[in-house]
Amino acid sequence: MMEQLRKIFLVIVGSISLALGVLGIFLPLLPTTPFLLLSAACYVRSSEKLYQKLITNKYVGKYIQNYRSGKGIPLKTKIFAVTLLWISMGYTVIFVIPLIAVKVMLTMIGLFFTWVILKQKTLRQES
Repeated sequence: MMEQLRKIFLVIVGSISLALGVLGIFLPLLPTTPFLLLSAACYVRSSEKLYQKLITNKYVGKYIQNYRSGKGIPLKTKIFAVTLLWISMGYTVIFVIPLIAVKVMLTMIGLFFTWVILKQKTLRQES
């Protein structure tokens, strides 16, 4: 019974994460990659069918497979992710948030995620 509830919970979390990841493709403030990876992690532990659908998807499947197999992230994707992160973070810190402590915290979060993205292996284009 508990195992079944755990699987249902993971499918729900994976599906919500997938929806947020897809939205992140179109909305610059939502991070796509972490949500897609969370979806893959949830599905691999709960539903082989959903996991296979995700990693064989023509739009995001190859990206997830490359990341999970350790091949890395394409340079273009890294540049885009870090640039978008700092544009949105910079705008928020400069124009939206009035509290210095929150500005510092957001900047630290931005630095952390920049480090996480840049430390990933860069996927070389296959010729």
